[in-house]
Amino acid sequence: MEQEQASQEEQIRMRAYYLWEQASEPKGTPDEYWEQARSEIEKEAPPVESGPIAEEPKK
Repeated sequence: MEQEQASQEEQIRMRAYYLWEQASEPKGTPDEYWEQARSEIEKEAPPVESGPIAEEPKK
């Protein structure tokens, strides 16, 4: 799970940098790009809901 979080953080970092590179002057703050990137990443792959695992019915 920790690796998944690191992987998502790396995706956000890369997307934020891309957004910053593509921005026209004057560029916004790093936080703006981070939040935009995080939002885009979450829309692409929404978090999986965790809950109880259903048991298989007994035969």
